[in-house]
Amino acid sequence: MQEYAYIHDEEDVPETLREVPFLEAFSKEHLDLVLHASAFIEAEEGEVLIAEGDEASRIFILLSGAVSVVKDGDRLVTMDQPGDIFGELAALEDEKRSADVVASASGAFCLAVDQRFLEHMLPKGDHPSFYAALYEFIAKLTTKRLRDTSAYLAQVEASA
Repeated sequence: MQEYAYIHDEEDVPETLREVPFLEAFSKEHLDLVLHASAFIEAEEGEVLIAEGDEASRIFILLSGAVSVVKDGDRLVTMDQPGDIFGELAALEDEKRSADVVASASGAFCLAVDQRFLEHMLPKGDHPSFYAALYEFIAKLTTKRLRDTSAYLAQVEASA
């Protein structure tokens, strides 16, 4: 796995990043700070981006390729859409990682946002609008995942 510093030009946010729903949630000023707290991660097939039990400080945004969430050797889900987010709950709640996230066959290229660095740059008490946008996006993401899971469980139950 390789990590590259993201050198952010505040006048020119690449189109690939401008189209990521997570990043669209922020004002220009806040987006610049998020990108300054970020790095690119490139992983080959089978490389672990997140290891279960690790300390959490990063939120990952998939830019290309695919990753699988693996728990106890079982693949729970594969994420393959640019803009997919993973690692957000543990990072925001300052918990240990609950599963492995592994690069799939095509590898993975991600933007990793360091949540602890963001909190240092933007203390929660001083920047409520930033955290309102962040938590609103995470709430919408969690709601979508719950709906998808509920629909899947209903489908499994109906076919049983």
